[in-house]
Amino acid sequence: MEKNSNIEMITGDPKKAINKLSIPIIASMFLIFANNIIDSIWVAGLGAEPLAALGYITPLFMVLIGIGNGIGAGGNSLISRYIGAENRNSANNAAIHNLILGIILSIVVSIILLVFLEPLLNIMGASSVLNYAMQYGTIIFSFSFAMLLPPIFGGAFRAEGDVKRATLPIAITAIINMCIDPIFIYTLNLGVAGAAWATVLAHILSIIAMLYWMFIKKDTYLKYGRDYFKNDLSMYKDILVVGIPASLEQLILSALTIVVNFMLTLVSGPVAVAVYTAGWRIINLGMLPAIGVGTASISVAGVAYGARKYENLRVTARYAVKVALIASIIVCILLNVFANQIAFVFSYSESSAQLEPLIASFIQLMCLFILYVPFGASAGNVFQGVGKGTISFILTAFREFVLVLVFAYLLGFVFNMGETGIYYGMLLGGGIGSLICYTCIELYINKLIRSRDNGV
Repeated sequence: MEKNSNIEMITGDPKKAINKLSIPIIASMFLIFANNIIDSIWVAGLGAEPLAALGYITPLFMVLIGIGNGIGAGGNSLISRYIGAENRNSANNAAIHNLILGIILSIVVSIILLVFLEPLLNIMGASSVLNYAMQYGTIIFSFSFAMLLPPIFGGAFRAEGDVKRATLPIAITAIINMCIDPIFIYTLNLGVAGAAWATVLAHILSIIAMLYWMFIKKDTYLKYGRDYFKNDLSMYKDILVVGIPASLEQLILSALTIVVNFMLTLVSGPVAVAVYTAGWRIINLGMLPAIGVGTASISVAGVAYGARKYENLRVTARYAVKVALIASIIVCILLNVFANQIAFVFSYSESSAQLEPLIASFIQLMCLFILYVPFGASAGNVFQGVGKGTISFILTAFREFVLVLVFAYLLGFVFNMGETGIYYGMLLGGGIGSLICYTCIELYINKLIRSRDNGV
């Protein structure tokens, strides 16, 4: 199979491949999350209610992003395994199937979210800020394709090791969004709706760039012309076998946020939701090194699995955890030290000034959650890379929707610790669940090696 430098990189030393792939992914994710945070900062200037409205939309928005990332992971996994097996024709065909699937899902998801948006917001307890939430959500979900397609297309680019094209358009999009946010919100006086329009318009630019590379410039390793396409329903199935569980993982995380928002509404009201919305975005930002390294490991694990180099699979899992944990410790320390300064950017206006000490306390406590992420994220992404998306989903669901919620409920309500108890419960459940996830990937890799050595 003809190779270029990117293919040689992902089929070579797993450690070098993870290093090269993860840094651009982390940088791109940082800009995306920074964009989300800056959205909150600009909207915070409108008051606590508009900021809380974004908090209620955020879980649904993350479902949308999660579907894109999930299908992108499914395409990434399948294409990587074909590349590892040195089957370029099938890799090309899988990339085209990935693109078609993304377009179909964009249409379906947009319709579903728009139809059920208002009922979902009411169920989530957003009735007090429903008008703001509907203004923002209707615009975002009318253009769901703008958020869905870039990570799906990016999954194919990452599979061939072309991480720059997978991340650069998305990064530039985030920067543009940050710049035009205040124009749409304040200069054009569109308020919350302005933040939504800025997000949509910026994301469309990344789609244009990716389509240009695939269909006009045509200098990607994977080819997208009609001559390379042969309809194969099994390829859609293979992408979805990883993509659906990966998407459902984000649904689980979003559902967790919805339930936590509801719990906080019961114990403290909209102010607690606003604090959680702002503070949790900072914690999500701190998770980026671990998530970026984990995302990089999908391609590396897929190639190793396709080539039956299971020792490389073990190296991938262990090295991903090691690198991500070191970075997470550094991030956790920085967040703890600068919590007050970070909290200030969410409480600079007179109407939101009372949030500053609450957000700072939240960050100092919940930054500990970041230390668990390397174990769960790396294990889950390696499972996705080898095509075992269902296992990754089951482990994530057990960790987040069983352990985290059960402990949050017990400490918050049964032991009557209120808001603080909910946060302690999230920490306890997340820690236990992440260690279980990593134990499972080690056992799975050991089983693969034994099976191969026994001639199975």
